[in-house]
Amino acid sequence: MKLMFISDIHGSLYWLDKALEKVQEEQPDNLVILGDFLYHGPRNPLPNGYDPQGVAARLNPYSKSIVAVRGNCDAEVDQMLLEFPMMGDYVMILHEGRRIYVTHGHGFSIENLPLLSEGDIFIQGHTHLPVADVKEGIYVLNPGSIALPKENNPNSYAVLEGGLFSVKDFDGNKVKSIVL
Repeated sequence: MKLMFISDIHGSLYWLDKALEKVQEEQPDNLVILGDFLYHGPRNPLPNGYDPQGVAARLNPYSKSIVAVRGNCDAEVDQMLLEFPMMGDYVMILHEGRRIYVTHGHGFSIENLPLLSEGDIFIQGHTHLPVADVKEGIYVLNPGSIALPKENNPNSYAVLEGGLFSVKDFDGNKVKSIVL
């Protein structure tokens, strides 16, 4: 099963359209969205193509293949626009014999891991920084941000397939990767 991860859309229809082009190219079984869907947040600048209603309208046709969690910038009113559940703080995915703990990262995080077993996978968004590493025997991952990357990182997304987690920029270059 192939999974594609995006995070921190922050209402950018421009960058969501770029990500959905990659969905068409990558053909994942599921699109996993790690929160911060519609609102840019008070600390962030307005992202390119800020259009929260447009973002919701563009995501809704993919609702049957989306797995999503709530970010710190997401509210109940956002759920009213989206046709898939996104208000959970985390979701567990069973993937090729492994548990994947999916969250936004403002509660449990790479620095504050939940109780997991060695070899499990923890993936978060929130920091807008790509990560592919191992901590205490747990794979810790972050696809970065599609709309508002930080620390001179490129706009990015990630793919998990065949035991390889790859963070990619929108030109298709690998930013980070790790064999799981």
